[in-house]
Amino acid sequence: MRIVIAGGHGQIALRLERLLSAGGHEAVGLIRRPEQAEALRAAGAEPVVLDLESASVEEVAEVLRGADAAVFAAGAGPDSGAARKETVDRAAAVLFADAAERAGVRRFVVVSSMGADADHPGDGVFDVYLRAKGAADDAVRSRTGLEWTILRPGMLTNDAGTGLVRLEASTGRGPVPRDDVAAVLAELVDSPGTAGLTLELVSGSTPVAVAVTDVAGN
Repeated sequence: MRIVIAGGHGQIALRLERLLSAGGHEAVGLIRRPEQAEALRAAGAEPVVLDLESASVEEVAEVLRGADAAVFAAGAGPDSGAARKETVDRAAAVLFADAAERAGVRRFVVVSSMGADADHPGDGVFDVYLRAKGAADDAVRSRTGLEWTILRPGMLTNDAGTGLVRLEASTGRGPVPRDDVAAVLAELVDSPGTAGLTLELVSGSTPVAVAVTDVAGN
């Protein structure tokens, strides 16, 4: 499979690229800065410099044409202000979905956040982030041209992955290593039976592949 990943230099994306490459897939990562390219090559991915905050739908669609799946793993980052939550966490996700539809890429996986809700109250930056992610999720779920799956991990950690997770419509809050998030994403891109599902993810006791197969059967 050829899989295009928005936010290709992110911590989860780099892990995902390594897994996809090791599995014989072709990973393409969109990055904002040329100096990020070497990290992607080291992960076995093809870097493409394209800033989703300024690119047109057609420019993004051109990169997506011929892909088997698209993964939105971009984020403004914890040190960014409220404005970039809007331009990256919401608007860039909507742009990427628009481009996938234009390019005819149906399989579309989103890395969202537990608690994402377009109506989330509050004036803090994290409140803005949850509203932006929720609005982006709503926009993706409205697309009839996409076979979408939305993944909402719990608190992300850099602990070594265990390969054991809890993946359900509602898990309750909890931590999950980025390694395990990437492992779940690698399974989801090739699991069209999960299309139309919004899933929460935390550490648990079920092997990743089994957890994905279980939810695909529901």
